[in-house]
Amino acid sequence: MSTPHIDAAEGAFATTVLLPGDPLRSQHIARKFFSDAVQVTSTRNMFGYTGFYRGQRISVMGTGMGIPSSSIYATELIRHYGVKRIVRVGTCGAVQDDLALGDLVLALSASTDSAVNRQRFAGMDFAAGASYSLLSSVADQARRVGVPVRVGNVFSADLFYSPNPNFADTLAAMGILAVEMEAAGLYGLAAEFGAEALAVLTVSDHLRHDARMDVNQRQTGVDAMTQLTLDALCQ
Repeated sequence: MSTPHIDAAEGAFATTVLLPGDPLRSQHIARKFFSDAVQVTSTRNMFGYTGFYRGQRISVMGTGMGIPSSSIYATELIRHYGVKRIVRVGTCGAVQDDLALGDLVLALSASTDSAVNRQRFAGMDFAAGASYSLLSSVADQARRVGVPVRVGNVFSADLFYSPNPNFADTLAAMGILAVEMEAAGLYGLAAEFGAEALAVLTVSDHLRHDARMDVNQRQTGVDAMTQLTLDALCQ
């Protein structure tokens, strides 16, 4: 059953998979939040685990950075392992002035400078949007526990270091909340294969105010986001 990039047996993954970019964050999530966690893949050190949260079977797997890398793993999970829901849990750089470090962003939609969705959509623009059922589940859980979230459009960038000095200002003027590197590709891929997708993001830095979390703040923020997401998915 293994694929070119995943060395897992048939049935190794749950139908819902969390997708952090960092494979070590995948390992951390499995160890901190799952019970009976088992490593099911380690090809290229892209670790994947399956375990239980609140009695429900769930998986987590790293994807690497960017749309090309994350799309490889998400495609193989959906097409070969029967995964139905993919939820990116990652970080983002804010561009709106009223977003602060540690804030949570739910990506209702994802603009991008990548051409991957045009390739899927016969050269036309595809409106890359989240699954409403996933988004509403996380938003409702946030309201229940009193965690503020921002819901809106993010930007999935091909380049981490943009050569355009006005890049963040241009995005902010169009109402973009934050920049990350995977959501638009995952949303298009999920649409193509009939799956559900959502990106839940922690603001780790601000692109217009030169502010960034330190290592400890980042870990604490990501853990809080992961807890919220798991509680929403495993009611």
